[in-house]
Amino acid sequence: MFKQIPRKTRRAEEDFSMKTPTILKKIIDTKAIEVAQRSKTLPLKEIKAQALDADANELRGFYRAMKAKVDAGLPAVIAEIKKASPSKGVLRENFIPQEIAESYQKGGAACLSVLTDRDYFQGHEDFLIAARAACSLPVIRKDFLVDPYQIYEARTLNADCVLLIVSALSKMQLQDLEGIAHELGMDVLVEVHDEDELETALSLTTPLVGINNRNLHTFDLTLETTFSLLKYVPKDRLLVTESGILTLDDVNAMRTRNVHAFLVGETFMRTDQPGEALRTLFF
Repeated sequence: MFKQIPRKTRRAEEDFSMKTPTILKKIIDTKAIEVAQRSKTLPLKEIKAQALDADANELRGFYRAMKAKVDAGLPAVIAEIKKASPSKGVLRENFIPQEIAESYQKGGAACLSVLTDRDYFQGHEDFLIAARAACSLPVIRKDFLVDPYQIYEARTLNADCVLLIVSALSKMQLQDLEGIAHELGMDVLVEVHDEDELETALSLTTPLVGINNRNLHTFDLTLETTFSLLKYVPKDRLLVTESGILTLDDVNAMRTRNVHAFLVGETFMRTDQPGEALRTLFF
């Protein structure tokens, strides 16, 4: 049975804005402007109608694909397609999303993660469309989603899953955005960084809980983040460890602790053959 999160660590709702990392606040502010601009071109009412009209049969089942791998005793890898990051700059000059997607599928990935943020990660919605069309894997839209508009937009892009970051959203926003995503048939991966955020994440219904090993305040990276939080994750949730998985020792350290789902990006993006790098690391 999972352990109860200590009450002393719980974050009050009114402390939300003070807990949000500075760089994340900047990105959130940018997203608000981005949504306002996109709404002028395609109003919320119209993109919502498009999302609701989308064929549910086109969805590939992100959580289902992850769970199938784990149930088969295999690592469930969300392989990330990411051109750049704010801290590392351009990760891959020869960036062709469809080729990377094909490589990942051959390498044994369970799912794909595609960055669509333009301002900070040099991503684009077209990258998701191209990557998904090139393979049969489910795809998560990796972005900073703070408004219902972006959830509806994700569905029109045929995203199978969306990412919700607890650091970027209030509990009410998380519940609202999760509800819209589920109404549209998409899965949700909720991302946390500490005990306070984990408790908030566990109030949602999604079984997919991601623990990011990168501290968004300092950008320090340590696998101890996952190790320290996993005892609080109930057995009915699928824990995904994110960031910092660099070596076979890292993989083994997770798997010996019954963590079998991973989100890995930079490690693969810097190699000539991302899919081969994935296979070498996990299989």
